[in-house]
Amino acid sequence: MTVDRDHLKIFAGRAGHELTIDLCDHLDLPIGAAETELFPDGELIVRVDEDVRGRDCYIVQSTSDPINANLMELLIYIDCLRRASAKRITAVIPYFGYARQDRKDAGRTPITAKLVANLIHAAGADRVLCMDLHAAQIQGFFDIPVDHLSASTVIGKHFLNMRSELGELTIVSPDVGNVKVANSYAEMLDADLAIIDKRRESGEKVASKNLIGDVDGRTVLMVDDMISTAGTICGAADLVMERGASRVIAAASHPVLCGLAMGRLAEAPIEQIVVTNTIPDRGRLDPIRNKLVELSIAPLLGEAIYRIHHDMSISALFQRGTGVKR
Repeated sequence: MTVDRDHLKIFAGRAGHELTIDLCDHLDLPIGAAETELFPDGELIVRVDEDVRGRDCYIVQSTSDPINANLMELLIYIDCLRRASAKRITAVIPYFGYARQDRKDAGRTPITAKLVANLIHAAGADRVLCMDLHAAQIQGFFDIPVDHLSASTVIGKHFLNMRSELGELTIVSPDVGNVKVANSYAEMLDADLAIIDKRRESGEKVASKNLIGDVDGRTVLMVDDMISTAGTICGAADLVMERGASRVIAAASHPVLCGLAMGRLAEAPIEQIVVTNTIPDRGRLDPIRNKLVELSIAPLLGEAIYRIHHDMSISALFQRGTGVKR
């Protein structure tokens, strides 16, 4: 694809640098010249080292751990480009932190996902491009356009290419809230569907209670938008193996993998863990490297940026996916 090298600029935050390299390689475009400096007192400053006046600028930054530092860097980047007279600023957020705080589920609690949306808008972003929001309604929290992509276009292609190796396949939704996505994968891969009834006992402990569907003697593929502490996915893996599954594969868009996740996944009866590079690796995934398959979303983001820059529809990118959770 041919891009306008003079008017399209893509910048990388510290939590988006590796992905931006792949993204710019896909578009045959240099990474925007800029740097983030950390002062001894913990403050950040962003310096853009090239002219962006009248340019269409994109900032790639996942607001993953350390979430507050990465979010603040994104806001400073947006403000820097706005004050440098960029024509349009798009925040490309492969992983949107605070997405699970999308509603009041108890008294006197915040809706932090809405607060983050307000901050991004107030900083000066004109548009947001994100991947697999934990709750699709977060798009409505923004007062600017949001393009919401699904990594299922990448993950689904991976499993379609190896479909013959999977044999008799059952797609398992590890919780009821993910049934829509799991059902779409089942249709895509010509597989059966099963659902696990999950009960959360605490922030780190999840009990997988019941299995609806047949997994006996079958390959099980469990799909979700993220793996966080891995309590859900590992509990589900134990349950389907108890019910006779021959092998278990897990897939998720976002490898958050915090807390006890690494130990749980290393010991779990999961043969393969398929994730995308929405969150930088930097060696943190080494404990499960023997099970890990990491897929790149750079081509998908690159096509989306190309279409946004040229004022083309990107609805086709939505239609190729399997939908989003809730």
